[in-house]
Amino acid sequence: MKIPFLIDTDTASDDAVALIMALRSPRIQVMAITTVAGNVDVHQASRNALYTAQLSDSEVPVFEGAEQPLKRPHASADWFHGRDGLGDHGYPPPRRKPERQSAADAIINTIEAHPGLVMVTLGPLTNVAIALQKKPSIAARVSRCVVMGGAPCCEGNVTPAAEYNIWCDPEAARVVVRSGLPIELVGWHLCRGEAVLNPSDIQHVLGFGTPVAKFAIECNSRAQQAFLEQSGEHGISLPDPVAMAVALDPSIVTAQSEHFLDVETESELTRGMTVVDRLNVAHDERNREVWAASLAAGHKAKIVWTIDNARWKRALYAALR
Repeated sequence: MKIPFLIDTDTASDDAVALIMALRSPRIQVMAITTVAGNVDVHQASRNALYTAQLSDSEVPVFEGAEQPLKRPHASADWFHGRDGLGDHGYPPPRRKPERQSAADAIINTIEAHPGLVMVTLGPLTNVAIALQKKPSIAARVSRCVVMGGAPCCEGNVTPAAEYNIWCDPEAARVVVRSGLPIELVGWHLCRGEAVLNPSDIQHVLGFGTPVAKFAIECNSRAQQAFLEQSGEHGISLPDPVAMAVALDPSIVTAQSEHFLDVETESELTRGMTVVDRLNVAHDERNREVWAASLAAGHKAKIVWTIDNARWKRALYAALR
C-alpha cells in the first residue's frame, strides 16, 4: 500500500527536484500538488509544477492557490532562482492546466479523503493556513507535516534572522505552527556544508544521462551561482529535496527533538524568525506571557537538527537515475 502524500509548493528550481523525488518514488503516491506564491508568482509556480510532473510522467492534479501572503505584499525570490524560477532556460509550456478547485479547498478535500496522509510543504505556508482557518479539524487527520522552512539554529538565507519560506508569510507560518499539525521542521541549515551537491556530485548526476538528471542540474544553474554569492560555498544547495528526503525516509534524520515553536510576525529586524524553545524555558515566569498562545495550544514541533548526508544524496541519486 503506497503512502498518500500532499505537496504544497512555490515551484522553483529546488522544489522541482523535490517533486521529481516524490513523483518517482515507488513507496508513495502523490495525491495532489498545490501551488502558492513564493519563489515566483503562483501562476508561474503552477506552470513549473505541471512541467515537472510532465517530465516525471505523472498526471497528478495541480491546484493553484494564494497569489499573495495573508497580510503582506508578495516578495519573490527571483534573484535566487531566476525570473521563471527554473534558471530562465526557456522551458516549453506544460500540456496540462491547473485544476479549477482552489488550493485551500483541495488541501481540505485531499486530507479528508486520505486521513493519515503525509503533507510536505516546500514554500510559504499561505495555502495551508487558509485551509486550517476554513477547517481546523484537518490538522488532526495528518500523520506527518514535513515543513521545509526556518533557521532554528543559525542565520537565515533572506535576512540574518529568517529563512525565505517563513519570512515571506510569517503570519501564515504562525497559524500553521499553532494549529496542532504534527510538524517536522526541516530548516535551511540542513542543506549546507556536506549536504551541498559539490562539483563532483554534480558531474555524477549528469553522468546518469537521464532527462530528469539533466533538468535537475540545469534548472538550478542560477541557484548555484546565487548560493556561491550568498555563502561562498561551491555547489548546489537543495533545501526542498532535503526536506523531501526526510519525508520519504525519516530514518535519515540523525538528531531531532521536540519543542514549542513560534514565529516572529511584528519585528522587521527578526520578521519570520523561527523561535525554538530548545532549553524548554517557555513555561518560566519571565516567558509565560509571551508564549501564552503556544503553551495554551500545547503543541510541540519536531525540530530536525542533523541528517545523514550520504544517505540523503543516495536518495536523490536514486530518483534521478
